[in-house]
Amino acid sequence: MKHGFSSIIRLLTIGGCVLTIVATSVQAQEIINKGGVTGVQVTPGTNQTVDFVTARVHAIPKAPMSVSAQAGQDFIHNLVNQLQSSAQTSADVDAGETAGFEGDGTTDPVELGVPLIALDMQEGPEFQSQQFGLSNHPFSTARADLASGPTKVPTPTNTMYPYRATGRLFFTIGSDTFVCSGSLIKRGLVVTAAHCVTDYGTKKLFTNFKFVPGYRQGQAPYRVWTASRVWVPTGYFNGAATQCAPTAPGVVCKDDVAVIELAPQTNPTYPGTCTGWYGYRWNQWGVTGRGLTQVTQLGYPVALDGGLLMQRTDSQGFVASATLMSNMIIGSLMTGGSSGGPWLNNFGIQPVSSERVGIYATPNIVIGVTSWAYIDTSIKQQGASPFTSSNIVTLVNNACAGSDPRCS
Repeated sequence: MKHGFSSIIRLLTIGGCVLTIVATSVQAQEIINKGGVTGVQVTPGTNQTVDFVTARVHAIPKAPMSVSAQAGQDFIHNLVNQLQSSAQTSADVDAGETAGFEGDGTTDPVELGVPLIALDMQEGPEFQSQQFGLSNHPFSTARADLASGPTKVPTPTNTMYPYRATGRLFFTIGSDTFVCSGSLIKRGLVVTAAHCVTDYGTKKLFTNFKFVPGYRQGQAPYRVWTASRVWVPTGYFNGAATQCAPTAPGVVCKDDVAVIELAPQTNPTYPGTCTGWYGYRWNQWGVTGRGLTQVTQLGYPVALDGGLLMQRTDSQGFVASATLMSNMIIGSLMTGGSSGGPWLNNFGIQPVSSERVGIYATPNIVIGVTSWAYIDTSIKQQGASPFTSSNIVTLVNNACAGSDPRCS
């Protein structure tokens, strides 16, 4: 789905970077192309507000059955063959690491509006047994809540680390408000999917981005945070011919990743001070030589609890072939609204242990974000563009240029 915008009105060159001023009906966008990524300075729209109550799901890109057939072949190949370029070799070449931080947990709740649907909070809090779809890919999807006591009254986890670093992303397209998911990977830096900030190949950004960490049933426990600049890979922004799988253009892509700089506020300056943030890695960090890894996926799929509660999926993930742009694929019940939510290795609070830890043991590391699903929802799989040194590293480096306090 593509949306109409007005045309480019001015091109400038500043310090070797191309600066494009784009006029739309609601805001001006200053676009900087630099080092393979595109940065867009966000100017708030005029006479336009984000509707937190009636926000609609932003459609997740959907792949055809041919992708499922290829993914099945890739999974079997991974199980019986060592990858030509092992994950450990790739990580050794570029094994950069950024650690997460727990935050101090201080809340400052904001009421965003009463949701229009009612939830039965007594049903569904327990972790579901393993299930799978037509892909035969086992997974478990359940509310991120915990059950408490014989009545199974749910205990929310949205204000507990590491859950609270994940949130709901609101934005506008025209006069309508839409939702995705996202997570903090620095004190004031959010990672999400590129398709949550722009339609593939349109060279235009959506508007009025608002990030709500720890969102739950219309409440923002750590306030609402506005975007000041958005960074997206230029190949995705422009719709480069080599960006996506030929069988799924604009869907199964190598760079469906974006980062959002948040505008500062007062006490705290950025949300990560309270919520904490995740670490992130790239180039198949945490992946075995057979292309396998264990993934925890977080997000706000609208088909589950109306998108009002955080959901959690746990599944084995595998790296697909170059035909599918080396995307990571997991089993999942999540749907639209989960787009941009984090895929994490080693999720949770690590125990004190006398046992020697395994390889790639750093906790709460984001290795991708929810990018796509299938047209046929009975397959029950989702995919993610791989984090690489050419997308996530370049995006963050540009967002954090200089001594930016949002990245401290």
